[in-house]
Amino acid sequence: MDILGLITSITHVIAQATNDSGVLNWLAAKYEAGGIFMHPILGSLILGLAFSFERFWTLSRARVNTKDFLIKVTTALKEGGVDEARDLCASTRGPVASVFHAGLLRADEGLDAAEKAIMAYGGIEMGFLERGMIWISTFVTIAPMLGFTGTVKGMIGAFDSIKEAAQISPAIVADGISVALLTTLFGLVVAMTLQVMYNFLISKIDKLVGEMEESSVQLIDALYELKGK
Repeated sequence: MDILGLITSITHVIAQATNDSGVLNWLAAKYEAGGIFMHPILGSLILGLAFSFERFWTLSRARVNTKDFLIKVTTALKEGGVDEARDLCASTRGPVASVFHAGLLRADEGLDAAEKAIMAYGGIEMGFLERGMIWISTFVTIAPMLGFTGTVKGMIGAFDSIKEAAQISPAIVADGISVALLTTLFGLVVAMTLQVMYNFLISKIDKLVGEMEESSVQLIDALYELKGK
């Protein structure tokens, strides 16, 4: 059987099971049948999603229209000087505004000091954006490992059953093999779900960092232009 045929067969079995007893009942039955290792796998999913939703909420609040904000800052610099631009940054949330504010605080000490402050605080803000991501990555790694551990446990149980019965029969090893396959399945599904969330969040962080770096360069250019007048 090729891969496509195998996937089709598995999908048909799952669809039939969910149609007969409902998705939740089917999942509950398989969860109980999977044995003790299903509990830490479920815990990995819950904690991983909790960290993912927290990061999503934080990153959504950190997002601002960078182009419009940069226009407002440069306008404030031209009309009211560094102090007005600094006040504007202080009243705006997000990493871009925080980086701008750090640079403008050191603008009176010279453009080199402002540029160094922007670079230093940019690294700090990047660390804040990535906070908690290591835990999502950890659960992505742990979930399939727990599944494989459950697989080993199930296979050991199957061989113990064969040893006790002194014969090989599908009925004897069915329970152990079922545990082995279920823990592997759920562990991989959890890992894939969290991996998608992780990659999505990383893409949002990369976009924020890119906007922060690009706008910081434009702010430095605006400060150079202001000092040159």
